[in-house]
Amino acid sequence: MKSDSGQGGMVVHPYRGYGSRKEAYLMGRVFRQAGLGRAIPRRGPLRDTADVVRRITRRGMADVEVHVRLGDNVVTVITDHDGYFDVHLPIKVPVADDVAWHRAELHVVARDESPLHTYANIYIPPPNTDLIVISDIDDTVMFTGVADKLRMLYRLFVEKAHHRTAFPGVAAFYQALHVGKHGEARRPILYVSRGPWAIYEVLEAFFQLNQIPVGPILFLREWGISLRHPWPRRAEDHKHALITRMLSLFEDLPCVLIGDSGQHDPEVYTRIVKEHPGRVKAIYIRRIGQKADRERAIARLQDEIRHTDCELKLASDSVAMAEHARDRGYISDNALDAVDRDSRL
Repeated sequence: MKSDSGQGGMVVHPYRGYGSRKEAYLMGRVFRQAGLGRAIPRRGPLRDTADVVRRITRRGMADVEVHVRLGDNVVTVITDHDGYFDVHLPIKVPVADDVAWHRAELHVVARDESPLHTYANIYIPPPNTDLIVISDIDDTVMFTGVADKLRMLYRLFVEKAHHRTAFPGVAAFYQALHVGKHGEARRPILYVSRGPWAIYEVLEAFFQLNQIPVGPILFLREWGISLRHPWPRRAEDHKHALITRMLSLFEDLPCVLIGDSGQHDPEVYTRIVKEHPGRVKAIYIRRIGQKADRERAIARLQDEIRHTDCELKLASDSVAMAEHARDRGYISDNALDAVDRDSRL
């Protein structure tokens, strides 16, 4: 992130990108942010409150030129009315295949502003990648409590990264999926969420603090909150569209989908299985609550895909997911032991 260091002004924030050997995707935002002023201390509750307010009230800058270079591949895009830019970069000149993370350079030019130069990380899986992992965040990796909207909003916007709770065993399980059975897979882990882009920095810090493998991008969205519409817009097709896009990008690579029972993840993932035969090898659903009608609904979904080679696993903890992944050959015995130890801490 090209920070304002508390001084305010134009800020560029590229989000972590992803790609294949043929094309790469990158999103980000250019916005204007208010300065903190000398009255706001560098640390403490007042600074925390000011940071939250600034994060929520950012004003996007429209019609800003963003020049992106990845190796010898170059493209220019223009920010939309909310300041967001969406880069689709065909890779005509090959990039190095001995690394997974690649650095894209960004040169940002806005009217009446000094140009800014920064960079973004883009994950391109190695040629021998055997599996991609796509995971939800809220109540799958991190406890959010989406059933209680007021508490959810507090946790999303106000709660600091080190106060947020990761589910036991998640870090070890995702690390195991990332490296694979033999420890050298470097599989991409992509995160899909219905949260707003405004919480991106907090989520990044949360992943780092909890040693959860960072994903190529945290797919979030704009909520469109206003005084007339104080709750986020409905987005039932949000995850479906993003997962479909990723499956198309990574062509024939199989995938594992991870979510929770509290929202629509089982329904969305089952739909993906039906629309992309043979691509989804396992669905892991973390059990959130034990409502009888929800359990019956998920059982029906399990029956709907029972004839495929994909099993929908409803699990109460990370160990149960890891046991299934070990049995399928996705992780090692030692990795399963690590998940079990991590779950007991």
